Amino acid sequence: MADVALTKADPPARASLDPILQDDALQSQHIHAALEEHKKRGVEMAVLARWIIMPMVAVFLIAVYPEPSQLYYVALLALLCVNGFFIRRFARVGRSRAELGLIMLDLVLMTFGMVVPNPFDPNEMPVPMLYQYDNFMYFFIILATGALAYSWRTVMAIGVWASVIWLGAAGLMWAFMTPDEELARRLSEVLVDWPHVQDLYSPNDVGFRFRIQEAMVFLMVAAILAQSTRRFYLMLDQNADLARERANLSRYFSPNVVDQLSQNDEALSQVRTSRIAILFVDIVGFTRLAEHRDAVEVIELLRGFHGRMEAEVFRHGGTLDKYLGDGLMATFGTPAPGPQDASDALACARAMCVVLDQWNAERRAAGEPEIHASIGIHFGEAVQGDIGANRLEYAVIGTAVNIASRLEGMTRPMQARIVMSDALYRRVQEEGGAAALLRGFHCTPEQTIRGLQEPMPVWALTSL
Repeated sequence: MADVALTKADPPARASLDPILQDDALQSQHIHAALEEHKKRGVEMAVLARWIIMPMVAVFLIAVYPEPSQLYYVALLALLCVNGFFIRRFARVGRSRAELGLIMLDLVLMTFGMVVPNPFDPNEMPVPMLYQYDNFMYFFIILATGALAYSWRTVMAIGVWASVIWLGAAGLMWAFMTPDEELARRLSEVLVDWPHVQDLYSPNDVGFRFRIQEAMVFLMVAAILAQSTRRFYLMLDQNADLARERANLSRYFSPNVVDQLSQNDEALSQVRTSRIAILFVDIVGFTRLAEHRDAVEVIELLRGFHGRMEAEVFRHGGTLDKYLGDGLMATFGTPAPGPQDASDALACARAMCVVLDQWNAERRAAGEPEIHASIGIHFGEAVQGDIGANRLEYAVIGTAVNIASRLEGMTRPMQARIVMSDALYRRVQEEGGAAALLRGFHCTPEQTIRGLQEPMPVWALTSL
């Protein structure tokens, strides 16, 4: 393996598309899926609320007005329940003409039932008197259930549509009604001393002042609910951003480290020095292995290798620092040191060997050549923090990193699967690591490490 530079190299291209664009597209899919799920659950809640509330209103009408003619209004309520079923079917994130049309049908049905005289009611009364029942309050049920399922724009649209339909119906009734002059004359005679009461209960006045007041209050409530719904979507977007940030962190850190970072306000940009364990793993003879394979097969091979090695790094609480072509670098004790960093690194190296043996068994069965890897581990002092100007990357640099790389390169002349420094060996002992971790290693004293002035003992493992 080539010497490790003190800056992080750009990762190799993984596909023809820009990885950032791929990530944005994937994140957009996740957000859309979250919105779809929210919409589905919201619509189900809204329809369920409708199916509960409408029968309650029907029972109330029959109890308060025990007359057969009330079945007309019960039928209208049943139509609203059926319409809720179709709204549930056609609801989706984004614009849906069918869904908007069904919502409009809701409002038209309710207005029709409120302002058009009941054809089965034997007791006739002037149309404007129907407004005295204050039935406009039932529009708030549609608005409240709509807030459970729709976007803030649709909630606001319900407010505008309901107000326009209500005032429009009042205007049509005033324009086309036949005034009842006889009833108006008699009422005027009875209420001659109370002109304000006479104006309030005039049989030929739809009460535009009150109808406008109802529409204004409804619009205000709709605006408040729309703003509340909009805030919910903003919170959903923020949660999606947090999820994306955690996903980005999980590419570099193990899940437990991601949890720690998400709960820690200390910035990664703070440069600090600490004693950590560094692990390098590399495929032995990769150039020869890839010589007679096409690019697609080589990439699939690397993905299989990197995926297995990365899983072991994360399983043992390590941090994936970077991929290095046919190998990778991992650290243990970053971004925060732990009590078992050296032991975790050694356990990870052993687990990598086990995983490779299992993979090779599968490859032999499939007639594929075996994959052999070399691993070098060192424990020492390193500097960690963000580097770069416009593009920041978290990096671990220092002599300890280079030593771990040199140890990985020494596996070939030593014919060993794992080579670790004496510093890591002693650190594992200090941490009280299990004897099984150190079993099989033999010491080779006074080994010359390129870049170091003094030779150092190293420990090698030739077989598990």
